[in-house]
Amino acid sequence: MGALTWAVAAVVTDDAGRVLLCRQGRGERRYALPGGRLRRAESPLPAALRDIRAETGWEVEVVDLVGLYHLSGPAPAAVPPPGRVGPLPDVLVHVFRARAHGSAPAGAPVGGCRLSWHDPAALPGALTPTTRAALADALSGRSGVLRSVAPSPRPPEQRADPPTPRSAPKP
Repeated sequence: MGALTWAVAAVVTDDAGRVLLCRQGRGERRYALPGGRLRRAESPLPAALRDIRAETGWEVEVVDLVGLYHLSGPAPAAVPPPGRVGPLPDVLVHVFRARAHGSAPAGAPVGGCRLSWHDPAALPGALTPTTRAALADALSGRSGVLRSVAPSPRPPEQRADPPTPRSAPKP
C-alpha cells in the first residue's frame, strides 16, 4: 500500500429520487459521485458539504454514512501507466447519503465536471468502480459498509489518449 489519500463523496438524490452524477471533462469519461479530497485537519462531514457545494452548486443535507470504500491501485509496476509518473494512490472514500435542497442549485459550481441527474433504474454504464459499489449499497439501503474496491481498466473510448488505430497487415 502506498500513501493514503482521504476523500469524501455523496449519493445525492432529489425529491424525484434521481441521483446526481458528475462526468469529468479532462480525459476521464466515467461518471462519479460528487465529492473531493479532505483538507488538512478537516473531518469528513464538513469536507463532504464543502466539496459537494463547490463541485455542484447544490446545498445538501447529509442523511447518513453509506460506507468507507478503499480503492487501491495495483502493485507498483516497473513502468507506470501512460500519463502517470508513479503508481496510483490508495484512496479511502467516506461515502454519504444526502438529499438536495430546493429545486435548483444554490450557487454556481466551480466547473470541471458535467452534472446530470439519473433515474436509479437507468444509470449510465460508465461508472467509476467506487461509484458503482457505493450506488449499489446506497440504493439497496445499506449503511456502515466497509468495502475494498479494485480499479478497473477503462475501455479505449474512455481513456484520455485512445490508442491510435493500426492499419491491417498487408497480405
